[in-house]
Amino acid sequence: MLTVEKIGGTSMSQFQDVMENIIVGKRTPAEMYNRIFVVSAYNNVTNWLLEHKKTGEPGIYVKFVNDENYIDALDELCEKLIALNRNYESIKLDQKVADEFIIDRIAKAKNYLLSMYNVAASGYVNKNNIYLAAREILSSIGEAHSAFNSVNIIKNHGINATFVDLCGFDDSESLTIDERIKKSFAGIDFSKTLCVATGYTKGTEGIMRAFDRGYSEVTFSKIAVEVKADEAVIHKEFHLSSADPKLVGTDKSIPVGFTNFMVADQLADVGMEAIHPKASKPLEMAGINIRIKNTFEPEHPGTLISKDYFTEKSRIEIVSGTDKVIAVEVHDPMMVGEVGYDLKVMQVFEKYGVSYILKSTNANSITMVIWDKPQAQKLIEELKETFYQITTKQVALVCCMGTNIAHPGFLYKASKALFDNNINIECFAQSMRQVNMQFVIERGDYGKAIIALNDALCVERL
Repeated sequence: MLTVEKIGGTSMSQFQDVMENIIVGKRTPAEMYNRIFVVSAYNNVTNWLLEHKKTGEPGIYVKFVNDENYIDALDELCEKLIALNRNYESIKLDQKVADEFIIDRIAKAKNYLLSMYNVAASGYVNKNNIYLAAREILSSIGEAHSAFNSVNIIKNHGINATFVDLCGFDDSESLTIDERIKKSFAGIDFSKTLCVATGYTKGTEGIMRAFDRGYSEVTFSKIAVEVKADEAVIHKEFHLSSADPKLVGTDKSIPVGFTNFMVADQLADVGMEAIHPKASKPLEMAGINIRIKNTFEPEHPGTLISKDYFTEKSRIEIVSGTDKVIAVEVHDPMMVGEVGYDLKVMQVFEKYGVSYILKSTNANSITMVIWDKPQAQKLIEELKETFYQITTKQVALVCCMGTNIAHPGFLYKASKALFDNNINIECFAQSMRQVNMQFVIERGDYGKAIIALNDALCVERL
C-alpha cells in the first residue's frame, strides 16, 4: 500500500514526536517504506519569510516590496533557522551539514533577490511580476530547510531516505508544477526508500500565485495523484472533531470517524480546512481517499474522507464556523422583480476578488457574509457609492454539517439550542443539498453558540 502523507508546520516543529509516532512507530523494517512524506516549514517560518498569516505582521517579502533592508532580514532569518537546528540535535540531526545547507540556500536567495531588485529598479519591467517571483523564492526556503533536516535525521536512524527537492533552486528548467513532480519521482523505487518532499514546488505557473499559502497541500495532492497513491494522509496536531475542543472541551469534542468531500468543502468555506479545497478536488476526482490523523495519537484511525460516504444514521457530524466575518446587506425598494439585480452586485464583488460564504435574499434585500479583511472595506465603499442602501455588521457564522441531515427536525433542534441560550439568529441559509445549515449570529455569541450546538446535536449521540 503506497501512501502520500502531509505533515504540517506545528507537527514538524515537534519532530521528535513525528519520528516516534509517524516515521517509525510500531513498524517492522519491511513496513517502513512505500511512504512519501510532504513536509511544511517549521512552525512560524513561512510567517517570517512572507507575512504573518493571521496578524499580517510583515516578513522579509514585505520588506523587499517596501524597499526596506531585506538583506539584513535574511541574515536574521538564517540565524533563526540555525537556532531551530539545535532543537533536533538530540534526535541525530547533523548540525554542521544542516547549517551548511541552509546557509547556502539563503545565500543563493540573496543573489536572486538582489538581481530582481536591480531589474525592478530599472523601470523596464512590471514590478508586480518581480514581486511575485520574489514571493515564490522566499516561500520555498522554509520547506527546503525542514525537508533536508528530516531526511538527515531519518538516515541517521538507519532508515534509507531520499530528499526530493521540488524547489528547483539549482536549475533553470522551464517545467510546470506537474512536470516537475513527474520528473522528480520518476524511477524511484518506493519499496526501498522513504521519500521526503518539499511542500513547495517550483513551476512556470507559480504555485504561490495560483494557491498562495495553501501551496503545500496542493503539492501533496499532486504527488498523490501522480504516483497513484492508495491513500493520502494528513497529520495534524488535533483530530477532525465534532467541534473545536478549545471551545467545547476535549470531553465533548468527538473525533469524526468518516465523512465525505462535500462536508470537507463546507469546512474549508468557513476557514476550518481539513484540506485546502483546491488540493482536495484532484484527489476526489482520482478516487483517492484522505485520512486525517492526530500526530500525537498514532494508534487512532483518524477521519476517513471519501467521495461516496453517507452515514446510515442521520446526524450532525460537525459544528464549526468563524467569528471573523461581516454581514453586508444590499437594500433597494426597487429590487423586487428586477431581473439581474444581484448580477450588478456580484460584478463589484468580482472587481475586488471577494467571495461570499453565505447569501440570503428577500423581495428587496440581499444579505451576504464575507471575511472581515482589508479588501472587504474597499468593496463596501464602492457598494455604498453604487446602491440604494448598504448596511454592514460584524457578525459570527456557525454551521451544522453532516452527510445525512436532509430529514425533518435538525433545523428545529439547532434553532432551539440557540434560542435556549438566548442567541438570536440574524440570518440563515441552507441549500437543497442539505449538508450545511448556516446561522448568522452576534459576534460575541460565537463561543456560546458552538457549545450549545455541539451539546444539542453531537454530544447527544454518545
